[in-house]
Amino acid sequence: MDRRQGLKLLTGALSLAALAPARAFAQAAAPAGPFKLPPLGYANDALEPHIDATTMMIHHDKHHAAYVANANALVAKWPELASTPIETVLADLSKVPESVRAGVRNNVGGHWNHAFFWELMTPGGSKAPSGELKSAIDAMGGLSGVSDKVNAAGLSRFGSGWAWLVVKDGKLDVISTANQDTPLELGAKPILGVDVWEHAYYLKYQNRRADYLKGWWNTVNWDKAGANFRKATG
Repeated sequence: MDRRQGLKLLTGALSLAALAPARAFAQAAAPAGPFKLPPLGYANDALEPHIDATTMMIHHDKHHAAYVANANALVAKWPELASTPIETVLADLSKVPESVRAGVRNNVGGHWNHAFFWELMTPGGSKAPSGELKSAIDAMGGLSGVSDKVNAAGLSRFGSGWAWLVVKDGKLDVISTANQDTPLELGAKPILGVDVWEHAYYLKYQNRRADYLKGWWNTVNWDKAGANFRKATG
């Protein structure tokens, strides 16, 4: 899904924003397969005022659902996709048949990125980094320094993509990936990540990506980020 297609999907879905059953419809309409659209785990308006309810509904029920449907459709072309762990697939895309590699990169990658993203947010945020993650962040210049680096990575990403705080080579690092590429293929283990595709923020922030990134930090689930860090370094 390129930027133009994404904006068309965003615009077309606006008329459905007020329909309460939209999420259930999106889940029911997705074709059967190994990939499932996960629930948000919170209401569409739970991240207000930082991310608006309409954006959340469209982002999850339309964009993410499309990645899931497209990923399931790829199984018919490459049956091994159904039985291979998703992280294994995305960590080495060179092993994916060339005929479906771009589709796997974009759609399986988009599914994985978004499933990770939803879990990294929580209503009201969750306190602040603690424990070993806090120590690692302090060593990078503290939370303000790390957030500045992540924001800079997100702002410097031309077009669509993601900014990530990762563990790579045993230490924290900040990287950016294009489109629906994941940190996994770079040998990095993500701790947190923020979507900088326009569909993640355009309804509320228009072209003000910097304002979106600033507000997004108020939604971060630091408990989950800490768990990700322990897993990455354990």
